[in-house]
Formats: sequence, structure tokens, C-alpha cells
Amino acid sequence: MSAASSGRSKVLCLGRTYCDIIFTGLNEMPALGRERFAQNVTIAAGGGAYITAAHLVALGRPAALLSRLGMDPLSRALEGELGASDIDLSFVERAEDAGPQPTVALVQGGERAFVSRRAGGSRPANLEQALSDPDVAHLHIAEFTTLKDSPGVISMARDRGLTISLDPSWDDQLIRQDDAFFETCKGIDILFPNLEEGRALTGEDDPRAILSKLRESFSLVVLKCGEQGALAYDNSGSASAGALPVDVVDTTGAGDAFNAGFLHAWLKGHDLRESLGAGVESGSRSVQSVGGAPTKAAR
Repeated sequence: MSAASSGRSKVLCLGRTYCDIIFTGLNEMPALGRERFAQNVTIAAGGGAYITAAHLVALGRPAALLSRLGMDPLSRALEGELGASDIDLSFVERAEDAGPQPTVALVQGGERAFVSRRAGGSRPANLEQALSDPDVAHLHIAEFTTLKDSPGVISMARDRGLTISLDPSWDDQLIRQDDAFFETCKGIDILFPNLEEGRALTGEDDPRAILSKLRESFSLVVLKCGEQGALAYDNSGSASAGALPVDVVDTTGAGDAFNAGFLHAWLKGHDLRESLGAGVESGSRSVQSVGGAPTKAAR
């Protein structure tokens, strides 16, 4: 019996927490040796684990953040937002080597570019304690790099009856060059790649060909295709959902918001099509404001 079917409902979100510095209103992207000016800048907590957890809480599902946070000024600047998020922060580990972890996001129209710094390892010292929380039903891993840093986490989660999802999160070295990607991911229930990640992992270009190839290794694959919507494939068959017509302000964290919407519906027992629709709706809400996490007003 899975943890969800036993009445548990909390999602544990594992991954690094970043300080996102998001520049919007750029007329063009910077070039080497030249300066560009943005109309606006937003500083907010980021990282797939935090953003997914924040959207889950906004949807009414309890979520806990399992992450390491530094002691530096950038990391401390996130404490107010994290504390106001209603996320369970009892598994956030504070450590000197865990920061600073900034991400600079440059947004021009529908295009984005990122520069990030990782600090220290991403495996929290209290990983096993968090997985043993009696309220946790599901483990969401927000980066493949975090999965690589946490050997044994899949078997530990499985032993506790948890279902598991993974968002690969783009990483040139680990996605394009890691031959052990599929072996490392054995035991994952849901894979949440975007279109670019799916192409890198499979060598295929067509979304349905990507799904077909990934289905050889995962029982449920959800392919996020941005303005083209999303596709999914599981043992019951395939489903698709179109994107919603909304005014796009910033797509930072939209994929993580999608993950939250899908997981919330899927854990409630909704079918593939309904879960896809919930994911698209959650992602669409996210792109209408700056930053990845939902604002209090949006909740």
C-alpha cells in the first residue's frame, strides 16, 4: 500500500534553494563587453524544490522543503519569504557551506537565460528523518544533480511506501553526458522533463517520439512543452493538454508550478488528462507574475 492510499498527504520537496535575481523588461540580451539595462528587478527565493512546494501549499496540499540553506547575507535575505510561505520548513538544514546560491535570470519576451552558482553538496544531513515523517506521501526531487548527490534516496523512499517524482532540471554535463542517467533514476514513478531536456535525454525531436522513448524507462512521463502545452504517457495510455491563453510576464519557475498542479491532482487520484489540465492551469498562473513562487494575493 502506498503512503498516499494510507491517508498521508504531504509532499516532501528535495533540492537546492537559490536566491533568484530576476531582471525583466530587457530590450535585448547582453553581449560580452556591453551593458544592458532592465526596467525591473525582483529578488526572491527560488529553486525547483521551493517553488513546487510553494505552489502545492497554494493549492491546499501540505508540503515540506528538504534543503540546505547558507548563513551568508543572500541566504538570510530569503528567510522572510520562506517563513511567510506556509511551507513546512522543519527539514531545512542551515550550514556555512550551503551558500550563497544566487541565480541571475534575464527575461526578454518569452526567452530566458540563467547564470547560477551551486554551493556545497545538496544532500541534507536529515534526509532519512524527513523521509520518515509519518505525514509524507510523496517525494519530489527537483534536480537530477540532487538525486546524484543523494545515493540511496530512491530505495529509502520506496521502503517507506512513498511515490517519487523527478524534474531533471537542465544541466549540460549531467543530462547530455551522464550515461548513468537512466540507471540512477530507476524506481522513479514520474519524470517531468521539459521539451529541451527530453530531446537531450533521448536524441529525438518530436514530442511523441520523446515520450515513447522515455516510457521504456519510466512508468509515467509528463513532457512539458511550454506554449505547446503538455503531453503524458502512462500504463493507461496517453493524454495531452493545450496551453492556456494568458499574458506572459515571466516564465521563471513555470515548470515547477506545473509539477505542483499535476502532483496535487494525481495524488488525489485524478486521471492523466485531469492531472495534465491541473498542471497547465498551475503553470499558467505562474507566468502571469514575476518570480517562481505564487504571491500571497494569488493564493
